[in-house]
Amino acid sequence: MSVIKRMNLKRARRAARVRAKVRAQGRLRVSIFRSLRYIYGQIIDDASGQTLASCSSLELKNLTGDKTSIARSVGLELSKRANALNLTKELTFDRGSYLYHGRVKAFADGLREGGLNF
Repeated sequence: MSVIKRMNLKRARRAARVRAKVRAQGRLRVSIFRSLRYIYGQIIDDASGQTLASCSSLELKNLTGDKTSIARSVGLELSKRANALNLTKELTFDRGSYLYHGRVKAFADGLREGGLNF
């Protein structure tokens, strides 16, 4: 097995392990995707399989600063959109295969500053 395939397999296993624990709670899930350039977040209802709210740094063009501050701003914007849709009940944070550090932590802090609880 090549090195890249092995890394992708490990990443998929980590994400599956985290998502299995998060989905078992039966709450709305805040999922995050982090690319090298942008950060994306969405609130998902696993029972119906629908995305209820989403936000990304790609659609918020006027953001400046480093990637960590941009991630925090995206978290704030997603929390505003969730509050507008009255999605303030308990949520769970799905970090996927990413460590809770850096941009992922800043995104979660932005969500908490916006008034979401998880």
